[in-house]
Amino acid sequence: MNLNLVEEVTASQIRKDIPDFSAGDTVKVSVRIIENKKERIQNYEGVVIQRRGHGVSETFTVRKMSSGIGVERIFPINSPSIAAITVVRYGKVRRARIHYMRGLSGKAARIKEIKK
Repeated sequence: MNLNLVEEVTASQIRKDIPDFSAGDTVKVSVRIIENKKERIQNYEGVVIQRRGHGVSETFTVRKMSSGIGVERIFPINSPSIAAITVVRYGKVRRARIHYMRGLSGKAARIKEIKK
């Protein structure tokens, strides 16, 4: 009985405007940043390393290279601070979590693209 109540409450908080993406895809995440009293949108583009969880608590990790240094950021999918998620490229990988990308650089870190 309590399980159904939890599902009903969380169902209203799940966003419907999120595109279908998985590990290996290159995404552009538009994040709302509030500085003082101003709000702006900053784009964060990189490769999805993993998706984990389900429901309201689902998150995904995006890795990008910034000045030759790998930077990873974890985003909650249903967060109101995410303005939009757009898929730039669909990648073909054979794992659900591609943490091995951390040890690769240069041409070895390329991911084959899928045309959809």
